[in-house]
Amino acid sequence: MSGPGHNGGPSLEPGAGWRRHCWGAARAALLPTLPIEVVRSRVRRAAELGLDYKTYAGVRATTGRDLVAFLFSSNALGLLRDGDRMAPGDARRIADIAGAERLLAAQPPLLPDALIRDLAGQGAEFAAAIPAPGLGDSWSRTGQQLCAFLAARRHPCDGVLLIGDTALERDWVAAARLAGYLPGDRYFGRRAAPGAG
Repeated sequence: MSGPGHNGGPSLEPGAGWRRHCWGAARAALLPTLPIEVVRSRVRRAAELGLDYKTYAGVRATTGRDLVAFLFSSNALGLLRDGDRMAPGDARRIADIAGAERLLAAQPPLLPDALIRDLAGQGAEFAAAIPAPGLGDSWSRTGQQLCAFLAARRHPCDGVLLIGDTALERDWVAAARLAGYLPGDRYFGRRAAPGAG
């Protein structure tokens, strides 16, 4: 029986095994079967970008395109004020990205150009930086600001993955129609603090 909020799947009442089987078979038929060569090339591409295959494949499936750039927030890099230093492993991880531009959104009080110079001295090269959209910026202003920055770099918004650290930064993905959002801790493989959820 279906009603408001029902997903149209089989009922889970006793004796519904055949309906579950049919539902599962229909769902499996919707998923594409990729040739092994394509899967192998995508596994290699995920490794070049420093992403696990599942994350990379999810972005490809959502946007239908490859990633051309990463937009890192200074928060995701653990940089909150002048003089802060990145973890050495994080700098190496950024330096190892191949085939995608590295971009930066500097949260106040950090200044974009000064931050790029400082990070270059730490071994993490970034092609360009922008002041991060702030709390006072509207949804449309945030999207316009980020899209203009990416257009100047000749990047489609949905080809750029945001590595961020806050809920505000996560909202940039929808405002600018970016490829997706990945928390900095997950991208860099950091462990969450005990009790953090």
